[in-house]
Amino acid sequence: MDSSSIDLPGSEVESIKIEQDTVVLRFSRAIIIKTMTGSVERTRWWQAGELIFEGAEVEGDLPDMPGICDGGDVGENIYTYRDMIPVQLESRGRAHCDLRFRDSDKKLVVQAEAVKLVMEDRPHYIEHIRPE
Repeated sequence: MDSSSIDLPGSEVESIKIEQDTVVLRFSRAIIIKTMTGSVERTRWWQAGELIFEGAEVEGDLPDMPGICDGGDVGENIYTYRDMIPVQLESRGRAHCDLRFRDSDKKLVVQAEAVKLVMEDRPHYIEHIRPE
């Protein structure tokens, strides 16, 4: 089985938009790590997309964008993903995020009723990651 996840540290965020009770975090260049079962090598890719929270409330002030994500947590129901987001994320129920950004003391902190990740176009290859 193959798996893909967004590696939050280093991913480029173009904007954070709030429209009524929806928060949209737009990645201009999300860093994706792909792993193939049975292989010790992984690959790094980039792709544009959006992390969308519905029924959302934002805590505090938004960081200035564009920016580079330094990591943090994204959660849905009982799962919390630290410094990553699984590709194919879509969930109803409790959702949250607490993300840090480079050169900013402001964080994106959201509590929501649903979360989904929508990727656009296709992934673009960057490099192979070989074990040391």
